[in-house]
Amino acid sequence: MNAMRAGAALWVAMALVLSGCATPIGVERLSPSAAYRPSLAGPLDDGVARDETVVVLQRFNLLKTHARDPQAAIAALHARALGDARRDIRYALAELCYLQGERFEKEPIAEARDRSAGYFLLAAVYAYHYLLGDGGEPPPSPWDSRFRAACDIYNISLMRGFEVDEAGALSFSAGARVLPVGGLYITLGTADLPWRLEEFDRFVAADRLAVRGIAVRNRNPGLGMPMVAIKRPTGEPLLGPQGVAISAFLRPTGDLADLSAGGAGATLELHSAFEEIEVSAGGRKVPLATDTTAPIAYMLEDASAWDFGLKAFRGLLHKNPSALYRAQPYQPGRIPVVFVHGTASSPAWWIEMWNTLRADPLLRQRFQFWTFLYPSGNPVVISAADLRDAIREKIDRFDPQGRDPAMGQIVVIGHSQGGLLTKLTAVDSGERLFRSVLDRDLETLPASEEIKADLRRVLMVKPVPEVKRVIFIATPHRGSFLSQQWIRKLIVNLITLPVSVLKEVLTVHQSLYAFFTDDTRQHLGGRVPTSIDDMSPRNPTLLALADTPLAPGVKGHYIIAIDGEEKPPEGDDGVVDYTSAHLEGLESEFVVRAVHSCQGHPLVIEEVRRILLNHLEGL
Repeated sequence: MNAMRAGAALWVAMALVLSGCATPIGVERLSPSAAYRPSLAGPLDDGVARDETVVVLQRFNLLKTHARDPQAAIAALHARALGDARRDIRYALAELCYLQGERFEKEPIAEARDRSAGYFLLAAVYAYHYLLGDGGEPPPSPWDSRFRAACDIYNISLMRGFEVDEAGALSFSAGARVLPVGGLYITLGTADLPWRLEEFDRFVAADRLAVRGIAVRNRNPGLGMPMVAIKRPTGEPLLGPQGVAISAFLRPTGDLADLSAGGAGATLELHSAFEEIEVSAGGRKVPLATDTTAPIAYMLEDASAWDFGLKAFRGLLHKNPSALYRAQPYQPGRIPVVFVHGTASSPAWWIEMWNTLRADPLLRQRFQFWTFLYPSGNPVVISAADLRDAIREKIDRFDPQGRDPAMGQIVVIGHSQGGLLTKLTAVDSGERLFRSVLDRDLETLPASEEIKADLRRVLMVKPVPEVKRVIFIATPHRGSFLSQQWIRKLIVNLITLPVSVLKEVLTVHQSLYAFFTDDTRQHLGGRVPTSIDDMSPRNPTLLALADTPLAPGVKGHYIIAIDGEEKPPEGDDGVVDYTSAHLEGLESEFVVRAVHSCQGHPLVIEEVRRILLNHLEGL
């Protein structure tokens, strides 16, 4: 009877073909995009298994089983893999476990959502064995589209296997993990981490964070889970929560039989993204996936870093917050690069440069980046003295015995007014600055020892010996033309100097006015000086500083912005003209077509990178 039915069906099919209807098997033409769509479909983007995984299910007659009971199909395919070393089975298992993890995660029952983490972790293990595990077949070819897909499954499954909430918070602990197929004992590997695990308050998956406000997001492709590791507060001044770029790499041991028996192990290794960003696995060098931008953006989510600039400039903060802030934990052997912002500015203006330089594979291993915050309405010489003191304090704290050669190769980079502060870390002024203000020797000055000590601190400058290179960006070495215009009066009226600074300035101003030089009296006109007065082209102290050479052994570079097509010595950036920003006797000059706030310009950043690489070559 069955044979008769089969024969009848065949005759019906042949009749349909002869009558002009479509054949049961055939082809049809597709557009290029439609033609490629099936080959690109997969679990991460489309929530479906790839064609290659369907092939494996069909090979073992598991297609219907998977449609009816995906967990049973995974268990059956795992049993097949124990005696079959073909890598495509491991890949199929990675995909199927990932898809099952997603199914459980979408269910409203808490128990089901908890089980999803087990499937995600299992997917990562299978993906590792496909990519790097031993087997009867050679390693997968990078030309195989499954190779990249397996890397993605490994990375995202690792994240979802250790997440504890939808915000991307992660929890790491050593111990046994029961998996849908067998079990895994996890140990934590922190030997390559330059910090103790106890120093961190929490970990957040970087891939769960959307970054805004930064031109580019620097991520290194590879295997692993990029994270923002948040340091515990230490009481030291920091720019918001201190986020460190760390990547996790899960290294399973044993084979699939060990996994089935519950005797497999795995080490969850934690690696700093500022170290060598590759690991050895499966007899090969494997690049680590890293994200160095997410920690920066996470840190600057704190609004206080943005409010600082204008408030500090106007003197509206309750205390003088001048301090050298570390953007990353201190590490011996890395040369400090100190960023010094300009007028009414803050470290936020350095973010593009900081983000790009930290992403450079060589620079991030050889340098560490700090930033100096100061009330930019204060007199320049006072802020510069604070900067020198802050650098000295960090050196004494981190390298009191002078054993770290990197600490003796500090680079200071200043923008605008910050460039003036920068120069005042690297000159021996002798009495030049003092004589520009007062017409008498310090020792014969009728002033208290306290006042004389203040004058020595701010006007008789000694270079910081550890500062070996300085970079000036759009710096008004001979003043800004804006400081002479009506806008100067408007800006000065907005400034209220902090009480401590005001007391210091008024004491000197009132006690020593009779001994001021004629040029100083004419310049100040009886006013209490601010940074805006200090950047006037008529300021005798500024002109004296411009003529003061860098100390022996210090190399200098200047980057000058011109907003227009003028050729030097013509042109300006809207605030500073070329002739003011130019200094003789420095190592290099770079002119960029940009406005005054050019520290985030790509060509400026590239020039700073060149200078830093040159700094390394000279060591």
